[in-house]
Amino acid sequence: MEPIKQRITHYWAHRAEAFQTQRIREFKDEKHVRWLEEFNRYIPHDRTLRVLDLGTGTGFFAFVFAAEGHEAIGIDLTPDMIERARETIDILGLDATFRIMDAEHPEFEPESFDVLVTRNLTWTLPHLTEAYREWYKLLKPGGVLINFDADYYSALEQAEEVELPENHAHKLVPEYMKAENDAITTEVGAYQMPRPQWDVQLLVEAGFERISVDMGVYRRIYREIDEFYNPTPIFTIAAYK
Repeated sequence: MEPIKQRITHYWAHRAEAFQTQRIREFKDEKHVRWLEEFNRYIPHDRTLRVLDLGTGTGFFAFVFAAEGHEAIGIDLTPDMIERARETIDILGLDATFRIMDAEHPEFEPESFDVLVTRNLTWTLPHLTEAYREWYKLLKPGGVLINFDADYYSALEQAEEVELPENHAHKLVPEYMKAENDAITTEVGAYQMPRPQWDVQLLVEAGFERISVDMGVYRRIYREIDEFYNPTPIFTIAAYK
């Protein structure tokens, strides 16, 4: 594993336990419904779907699709995250599969999935061009990639101070971990162009069609400054094969 991926995996391993408890609360919160509403803008509704949650973390998006009766698989490079996801799926009484795997090089047969979903993953990928090409291969014809992310690298210099509640994840992270997150963001972001414009370019080059960008998702998901609030405005990119 290359050094930057080792560093990223080490960082998220330290946050796996806290992420697990927060994602359980998020699943039981109104946010669950809001995320499902966003997915419903892009996915077909006439059949059971095979869904891959890339960079699943502790499994939240896989949970959302599993609860709707879809076949959900989640992958993540961090073993601790996958261990927590497997624990949580049992706690929630749902059916989903989780595997340790590099999202840049998913080990599945071509045209295996109807839907690919991801949240706050692509900003951490040092080889995003390759990742989009690999993801295109995984989709069935007519399938869709739904990517929720933000330009976290640019946000480092533009961030506005927001008063967050005491139970917010950022409040619970030690300062040395915040510094490590910023260092990773800087290292990976140095190889990326402004987003989401760059993503659209890469997706076109990978072969995707019907690419749309929604900058309004941020206001719909994060209506309140609560424990789940993201202080960096996220976007949605939907791209069809």
